[in-house]
Amino acid sequence: MPCRAARRLHRALGRRGVFLLILGVGKSCYGLSFLLTPPTDGGLQLLTRFGDLRQWSWLWIVCGLTTLGSAFLRIGRDKLGFLAALTPPTVWTIAYVYAVFAGGYSRGGFVALWYLTSHIGVICWAATVPEYSVPPAPRPQRGRA
Repeated sequence: MPCRAARRLHRALGRRGVFLLILGVGKSCYGLSFLLTPPTDGGLQLLTRFGDLRQWSWLWIVCGLTTLGSAFLRIGRDKLGFLAALTPPTVWTIAYVYAVFAGGYSRGGFVALWYLTSHIGVICWAATVPEYSVPPAPRPQRGRA
């Protein structure tokens, strides 16, 4: 029974929806980790000037829930989900790049590259992938020579 429900959900969401669903859950959980047990602010001093990491965790949570909700929208209407998915890693990337140039966190360059490639790059790529990019295989014609 659970497998049947999962298959039905996968069919209803499509590839883009499943991607948004996974991203939404992940971003929400990441935000909850900042809310419940905030780490040190290493490299995020630009952000902590405006609020502590518990306040910034709400950016991840709200954007994650928006991304998750957009998974259930039709293609073309899911753009808000991709935009919401891009927002937190973009803000974190900017903060880490700033920390590198300010001289306060030399490791920030590597973290910024990680966010830039594994988050921003992948989200931008997934936003451009059409739902059905592979045409169905042609069926052989029977009875014709």
